[in-house]
Amino acid sequence: MRTVRESVLDVLRARGITTVFGNPGSTELPMLKRFPEDFRYVLGLQEAVVVGMADGFALASRTTSLVSLHTGPGTGNAMGAVLNARANRTPMVVTAGQQVRAMLTMEALLSNPQATLLPQPAVKWAYEPPRPADVPAALARAVQIAETPPHGPVFLSLPMDDFDAELTEAENRAGRAAAARRITHAAAPDAATVGALADRISRARSAVLVVGDDVDASGAWDSVLALAERTALPVWAAPVSARVSFPRSHPQFRGDLAPAIGPLGRQLAGHDLVVVIGAPVFRYYPYVPGDHLPEGAELVLLTRDAEEAARAPVGDAVVADLALTVRALAERLPAAAAHAPAPHERVRFSEADGVLTPLAALAAIAHGAPEDTLWVNESPSNVPQFHEATRISSPDSYLFSAGGGLGFGAAAAVGAQLGAPGRPVVCVIGDGSIHYAVQALWTAAAYKVPVTFVVLSNAKYAILHWFAQLEHAQGSPGLDIPGLDITAVADGYGVRTHRAHGTGELTKLVRDAAAQQDGPVLIDVPVTTELPSL
Repeated sequence: MRTVRESVLDVLRARGITTVFGNPGSTELPMLKRFPEDFRYVLGLQEAVVVGMADGFALASRTTSLVSLHTGPGTGNAMGAVLNARANRTPMVVTAGQQVRAMLTMEALLSNPQATLLPQPAVKWAYEPPRPADVPAALARAVQIAETPPHGPVFLSLPMDDFDAELTEAENRAGRAAAARRITHAAAPDAATVGALADRISRARSAVLVVGDDVDASGAWDSVLALAERTALPVWAAPVSARVSFPRSHPQFRGDLAPAIGPLGRQLAGHDLVVVIGAPVFRYYPYVPGDHLPEGAELVLLTRDAEEAARAPVGDAVVADLALTVRALAERLPAAAAHAPAPHERVRFSEADGVLTPLAALAAIAHGAPEDTLWVNESPSNVPQFHEATRISSPDSYLFSAGGGLGFGAAAAVGAQLGAPGRPVVCVIGDGSIHYAVQALWTAAAYKVPVTFVVLSNAKYAILHWFAQLEHAQGSPGLDIPGLDITAVADGYGVRTHRAHGTGELTKLVRDAAAQQDGPVLIDVPVTTELPSL
């Protein structure tokens, strides 16, 4: 007789999920005992860090990640990171141990009486199998749901006494059959829809493309690049992009749209048709009122997410696979007459003597990083400077949290390096941001994960100073964080550290750190504060 545990391992092997990110508690030990040699357990010291590492791992490896949390308290600790994973559209299965079934009714210690309600609405599906025999099939279903566009996290509550339960031969076969199922998601638009959109683009006086995260996530990068070059249309990045979906060094690239209604509408002035590919319309914050689009302009959204299409405040939408849709559209459009596009206007930033400006520091970091670097960014006040310095121009090379909450960067960088071990990972992160997931440094050191962490230190939550100005909330407490010494903290976790003051020194430190495979390196860089503008 096979046990539920053995059947669960079979399901995970069949789906290629053999890395478990976790922070174990007593309710998870029955699942983890006699842990098989072909599986890898990655320990995080706090549950939000565990989910953040799984997030980065899934995004970098283009696979579904598995998380093991400790009943209700562990799930509660992880919720901010689960919200980020949902915003990032990360395929992830989150499991949490549950008290034994015999003591659930009395709500004994460590019972989670309404386990499926706690993670909602941050997950696509939440479930507690009614019988031990249902656990393998529920796990297989969870993987399928996580991998259904739009991707996202799902949640399973698993009573701790289920794993030693024995399965009948029929129940064991049912688990194997569920794991073996494969679902292909490739919805193509009908020819009439493609033709109508091609006609709208051809008739437009001045059309423009706006690309978002799902272009990179869905594998539509090459198709979108081909469409842009065939039509010679200008290309903007959607506001607050969590991925790079078009070459930032390309002459047709125009920059990032502002994340506010009025300024964004003004940026698109002069265009009469806006074609948005793989982005929400739009990711706005803060609230700056105005027209969503210039007067007389129309908008069409191409998306894999029906809910995203429904909630857009303006425009029409086509819900289908992005790569298939864009390729079909390019085939229906004539090649534009060759012309020399205007060069991308470089962003101007201030200069300062002494302490490095963010742009100077980021330029030095970019100069030292290898060409195939996978960048993780969590320095919110310096995003424009980051993109100006790095000019990322290849797919699968940039991760940023779409959720708006801090704590993603350090943890995701560790997971990304585990998920893409053949690429150097450089994490640019603020001195405020890193302390939301500082425990990730221990995991990086303990597992010798060769991430290069570069901390831009200005002793404040700089992005909040910007919001305080914008919202006329000057004088708010808690915006400055003096007295931090991230090198001392990192040293305590076993991470090699440096503090850089000049651009040449910083470039060399990044180059040396990215070239080695002996474990993480943290470089602290004091920088000035330069607030973004709308």
